[in-house]
Amino acid sequence: MAAPTSFPLTLITLILAFVNLSPSLAKSYYTPKILNPIDSCWRSKSNWAANRHALADCAVGFGKNAIGGKYGAIYVVTDPSDDPGNPKWGTLRYGVIQTKPLWIVFGRSMVITLKNELMINSYKTIDGRGAKVEIAYGPCITIQHVSHVIIHGISIHDCKPGKSGIVRDSPTHAGRRRGSDGDGIDIFDSTDVWIDHCYLAHCYDGLIDVIHASTGITISNNFFSNHDKVMLFGHDDKNVEDKAMKVTVAFNHFGPGLVQRMPRVRLGYAHVANNRYDQWKMYVIGGSANPTIFSEGNYYMAPNNRDQKLVTKREVKSGWTNWKWRSSKDKFMNGAYFVPSGYGSISPGYTYAQSFRVADGSLAPALTSDAGPLTCTAYKPC
Repeated sequence: MAAPTSFPLTLITLILAFVNLSPSLAKSYYTPKILNPIDSCWRSKSNWAANRHALADCAVGFGKNAIGGKYGAIYVVTDPSDDPGNPKWGTLRYGVIQTKPLWIVFGRSMVITLKNELMINSYKTIDGRGAKVEIAYGPCITIQHVSHVIIHGISIHDCKPGKSGIVRDSPTHAGRRRGSDGDGIDIFDSTDVWIDHCYLAHCYDGLIDVIHASTGITISNNFFSNHDKVMLFGHDDKNVEDKAMKVTVAFNHFGPGLVQRMPRVRLGYAHVANNRYDQWKMYVIGGSANPTIFSEGNYYMAPNNRDQKLVTKREVKSGWTNWKWRSSKDKFMNGAYFVPSGYGSISPGYTYAQSFRVADGSLAPALTSDAGPLTCTAYKPC
């Protein structure tokens, strides 16, 4: 038999050399991509741009039922301008206030500076895949008294308080708003909301607030950085309606420059799973008014300051020993530690459709490696 050509011999030699590398050296040559359960649902499909609505089937956790504009038409944003009282066709505001379901996409990359808070109506998806979309340098997003909202793949940063003025929230109604707080995303008395693969940073108030009986929320695959009070779940200790609140925080990367509230929880339930936390300045998870918090499979890299190793902070000095705060499968690095409390089951109690396998915390850096907006090209896996 004739000898094979030189190319296959060279290829075989390279493969054999790779197999005999030490594990640490081999890893430096090749690190396989590990997709979390949300990303594995859609990112490997090259037809994502032709079948955008399929994203609505990929959420996990308490926000699993958020369908956004799954059963609506595609609306294309072409105009970055903004008129809060009388929005024009082609602008983002015109799309989000419509009463019918819509899947909102962007015809090109753009920076949208809103003149007042963006009031989103029910059954809307804001999908930034395929463009670089920023909402920045003005008031940002309000999700109030609505349901079924998905926000995916956009950057929200440098948000400022809104001023008193007329803001339209539907084609038939415009009312006077007293001004917004300067949050990146404010979820107020709303259900079935999913925030995924966004970048949030440097807002006047919080990056994401979930308040006033909002529930059925998933916050996933986001990249957070350069902010003080990151996420607030529950408006006030006396707002007992927030006992119904259930939020899943999964596969997010909490990056540099963050101080506290990742999240801070009042009264309700938070499942905090497979997130990566990098060197916070005060604490990671805090709360008051007897919230239930399940920290599962997270990666906590404590700062070098010996006084900032504690992951948890309870906003009272006594009476918290019965609060259910638990840690399971978490990875604690550089001296980080979690103070548990309470007794009895702390399972999130997901339905079969909502549930997902939580990995050991050592895998959280890999599972969150693509947190934030993705660079997606049509006809190619994202």
